[in-house]
Amino acid sequence: ESESRTYEHILFGMDGTIARLTMNRPEKRNALSLAHMQELIHCLKAVGEGKEAQVVVLGGNGPAFCAGHDLSEMVGRDPEFYRHLFDVCCELMETVQAIPQPVIAKVHGVATTAGCQLAATCDLVVASEEARFATPGVRIGLFCSTPMVALSRAVGQKKAMEMLLTGDFISAEEALAEGLVNRVVPTEELEAQTQKLAGKIAEASPLVVGVGK
Repeated sequence: ESESRTYEHILFGMDGTIARLTMNRPEKRNALSLAHMQELIHCLKAVGEGKEAQVVVLGGNGPAFCAGHDLSEMVGRDPEFYRHLFDVCCELMETVQAIPQPVIAKVHGVATTAGCQLAATCDLVVASEEARFATPGVRIGLFCSTPMVALSRAVGQKKAMEMLLTGDFISAEEALAEGLVNRVVPTEELEAQTQKLAGKIAEASPLVVGVGK
């Protein structure tokens, strides 16, 4: 179903047994609007339920990997909207973890707040040398604790708390040293190196539906 459906905010295609899922809101730096997150959930679930894909590569078009929540959508809304938005965000992160296929984040630019959480939630991360990661909610008066869970699993509680409390960016190299990413590659090699890793996983791990991760 995911292949036949036309999405507004994402691009989806199969490359052999590799599912390629690309966030496609470049003008919004791939900010996670409600509709965007719902499309990601729908597509990931369809991939998870299907038998074609053995690995998923998640990337983003434009200058950023993902700039977190779409703040323009969050101005002056009632509490019910925020509750729903964050519930859907949690569902997105849970879906990434729940599907049997490993999900590789291909991070070429900034990954901030919920975008950083999304990268941390993916099973593997390949980052370009230009990639940067941050949870800057504190700078606009929001202590957004939800990325804490995924971040602390990846980098440890102390580093996660520092990122959440300062909002400072960390470089791809620091993210590698802290365990947030698996490998850092030159920008021009990001596509090829991610494809190589995905291909290796697809060959080595024939998917047993219902087992997976």
